[in-house]
Amino acid sequence: PSCIPPDYGNCYKHVLCCLLWCLRCLPSFITFPVNQTGISGGVASFVCQARGEPKPRITWFKIGKKISSQRVEVIEFDGGLGSVLRIQPLRVYRDAAIYKCIASNSAGEVNVSARLEVLEEDNIPHEFPSIDLGPHLKVVEKNRTATMLCAASGNPDPEISWFKDMLPVNISSSDGRLKQLRSGRL
Repeated sequence: PSCIPPDYGNCYKHVLCCLLWCLRCLPSFITFPVNQTGISGGVASFVCQARGEPKPRITWFKIGKKISSQRVEVIEFDGGLGSVLRIQPLRVYRDAAIYKCIASNSAGEVNVSARLEVLEEDNIPHEFPSIDLGPHLKVVEKNRTATMLCAASGNPDPEISWFKDMLPVNISSSDGRLKQLRSGRL
């Protein structure tokens, strides 16, 4: 995060000033929500993750109002630094909107927005992504390798994302335990 005091040159003379300034860092996004298109009756998940000092608080808004609905679930992860906004089941006119993730702390706030478009089932374009082979429940002995399959088609080629317990799977922080192959296998 950028924690440079406004008068950086003068900070060498006032070490305490610099230390106090660096204790307050404006939030910055690590992961931000991206525009999505979903199908009526389906699910949409937006992921937002921020860092800062003190730890930022993440809040979700839809068309300028804080989100509160029984069909919308906000799931925190990474000690509250990350948040998943999960909408299920999707409704065409009710859920199609711009969603905003705000990360705030005592140093200030930052925000990022993403658009959700919801299509009726009978209006899905021919090239729309579809899951051809989804993962199945597996029982595997402890310390053995398991392969979860997922195959999708569409134009352009869909990008496959993995979630576990409704949270995004972070392959880079799995200490090599998880690998996602180009084919979409995990």
